[in-house]
Amino acid sequence: MAEQFTTLISNAQTGKTTIRDLTADEISQREAEAKTEKAQVKKQEAEATARIDARISALAKLAKLGLTEAEIASL
Repeated sequence: MAEQFTTLISNAQTGKTTIRDLTADEISQREAEAKTEKAQVKKQEAEATARIDARISALAKLAKLGLTEAEIASL
């Protein structure tokens, strides 16, 4: 059995709400938006990981140069 997708439509002036099935185009659009959002989240996570890795590397290099933790923290 195919999954049914519906939408709730509210009219603020009349207070009336209706529920209707989504069209095939609306379902396709929502699926495309979800795919785009998932890709954006994945990209943001990769960028955050890269920033963290760069910071860890920089701190290790500063410590290797002989800076103390207090000196590194003050930067």
